Amino acid sequence: MNGSRLVATGHYQPARILTNEDLATMVDTNDEWITQRVGIRTRHVAGPDESVADLATHAAAKALAGSGLGASDIDLVLVATCTQTERAPNVASRVAAALDVPSPALMDVGVSCSGFTHALAVADHTIRAGAATNALVVGADKMTEVTDWTDRTTCVLTGDGAGAAVVSAAPEAEIGPVVWGSVPEQGRAVRIEGTPTRFSQDGQSVYRWATTRLPAIARQACERGGVTPEELAAVVLHQANLRIIEPIAKKLGAVNAIIARDVVESGNTSGASVPLALSKLLERGEIRRGAPILLFGFGGNLSYAGMVVRCP
Repeated sequence: MNGSRLVATGHYQPARILTNEDLATMVDTNDEWITQRVGIRTRHVAGPDESVADLATHAAAKALAGSGLGASDIDLVLVATCTQTERAPNVASRVAAALDVPSPALMDVGVSCSGFTHALAVADHTIRAGAATNALVVGADKMTEVTDWTDRTTCVLTGDGAGAAVVSAAPEAEIGPVVWGSVPEQGRAVRIEGTPTRFSQDGQSVYRWATTRLPAIARQACERGGVTPEELAAVVLHQANLRIIEPIAKKLGAVNAIIARDVVESGNTSGASVPLALSKLLERGEIRRGAPILLFGFGGNLSYAGMVVRCP
């Protein structure tokens, strides 16, 4: 086996939906203000007894069911999250236990908004090296638990959810080489810290970095994946907000691609956003088998990771 491929995806969102009108009763804001600035209309909110591991397990179970594999076939479980409250057992261990995966290697990947694409790259590298055959890769975050509901600049953004993918060894590489990196000296532009732990950010700094620096990096990911932006069937960026997604997509030049805009109905779900949006696109059958898709996560730490994958 010379590469790896996506076999199946799955996603999960809590039942409760928080609308912009609901937020207007909690903080000084309104639907027009929110939609004009970030493009978000609704977001899903997990209940107090619904943990990050619960979100991750639901999405992972759907991906596993769609893959045709059994739990005993999985030898690597990676969970990308930045909102877990438990340290040990880690979230990956809790997911593996819930799904009866017998003896996998287990890791949580803490790269916030770009966590899933980092984890997907790790799974690809591990499978290519022969250290695993089938990996379960999950992005899950409960952002509403770290939201400051008195801050109208951030509370309008966040939502909860999870997305997952099964990745398996393949004769040919269907997950392209990753382009990843960071800007550590500006890492505090996005923060989840303090007591109680709260999400905050320097919105203008993140916006400038994302819209000016990232399009060229996204093009590098296309080059490494052996495609031009014009050949992309879909582009799934971190669902930060529409004011970031749309300029990046335009500057990238993916003129024939479906641009994922799940942020409108899901909000910013951090590490869950890329697999959540991808799973919805695939569930709707909008992309043909084998077509190239750019996955590109970015955000916290001012980290980024992107790669071209082939539609399962």
